[in-house]
Amino acid sequence: MAWLVMIASLILVTWIVSLFTILILSFFPFTNLRAAPLRKRNNVLLVIAHPDDESMFFTPTINFLTSRRHNVQVPMQQVKIVNHPDLQVLDGFGKVWNHSLLANIIEEQITSHCINMIITFDNYGVSGHCNHRDVHYGSFSHVSSKLLYDTLQKDIDVWELVSTNILRKYSGPIDIWLTMIWAMLHSSGTIQYLVNEHPRRSYCAMAQHASQWVCQSMNFVNEKGDRDE
Repeated sequence: MAWLVMIASLILVTWIVSLFTILILSFFPFTNLRAAPLRKRNNVLLVIAHPDDESMFFTPTINFLTSRRHNVQVPMQQVKIVNHPDLQVLDGFGKVWNHSLLANIIEEQITSHCINMIITFDNYGVSGHCNHRDVHYGSFSHVSSKLLYDTLQKDIDVWELVSTNILRKYSGPIDIWLTMIWAMLHSSGTIQYLVNEHPRRSYCAMAQHASQWVCQSMNFVNEKGDRDE
């Protein structure tokens, strides 16, 4: 029984130390974790699948970019809500969206807003949701649309939110140590980590989506940062 108490105590101490480490890093942002190399100013297109995705998954990235005066496509006047029947009918698990259609929609936004940076999901989509994966392929795959491929040959950066396994996803602040190790192993700069400088903003943003504000969502937005590649 004593060893169970020791293990529980060790986990608790590690959790507290990890939390304080994150708080310290939030006061001295990106001194210990590498921030993505950015141009002097970017017009950033955030490509998501659902109205709550920006709050649940991308708030640390949005906070970082807006605080550095980058123009992120999240103000209401710059948000493009796609009400396409082929996407609305096929919304949900197991219903794949047309990647060429998505690529054409994305290309239109790139042209309209002079986009030079795209941020979206990776090919797993964090939660494994098929529509998260669809916007990834619509953004990345030149097979989907030659028009988008030609556009991406211009000076445009494309970043994806890297998915992690379920243990890391729900480990809370303890995952900061794995994040640091992973950052040091990728010295080439292809993977960048952002500590959430304003965690309260994440909660407030997600709370606007009342139907989605459940325990699972709280755990998601409680994560300490985004991982972009």
